[in-house]
Amino acid sequence: MAIVDGLLFTLTFVTALGCGLIAGLFFAFSVAVMQALARLPAAGGIAAMQSINVTILNPLFLSVFLGTAAGCALVMITSLARWHSPGSVYLLVGGALYLIGSLLVTVVFNVPKNEALASVAPTDPDVAGLWAGYLASWTTWNHVRTVASLASLSSLILGLCSLEQ
Repeated sequence: MAIVDGLLFTLTFVTALGCGLIAGLFFAFSVAVMQALARLPAAGGIAAMQSINVTILNPLFLSVFLGTAAGCALVMITSLARWHSPGSVYLLVGGALYLIGSLLVTVVFNVPKNEALASVAPTDPDVAGLWAGYLASWTTWNHVRTVASLASLSSLILGLCSLEQ
């Protein structure tokens, strides 16, 4: 049982770190990147965001973002299998917060907005309204992802504290 406890602790610790990294990335977008892009003329903001959306899909980001999701799923499964153990509810909630509030929100809201933006010609004279709507909606959903990732991190930390007791 001590080996299983050690593996669960390590898995939860690494998963919590991933949640923290993703929360920090989303936070940076909410408080700086999107605000900076909003200050640009629509054509410049769109071109910059299109470049960001292509660049972010790299192996390191995808490994952390999707690896954290996989870690959350494993932590949740383990918490259900050990339901009566201390901290199980924190682990379950922490995993669910990330999977729903970060991964699912990204797939359902942010990615479709990014894909729609990818098809826009930044030089089209009618893009100002589209860009303003994109900024408002995308950033709102990014705030949700930020809070969910941070809440997930917090819950996983509480679960870790419970595991050590």
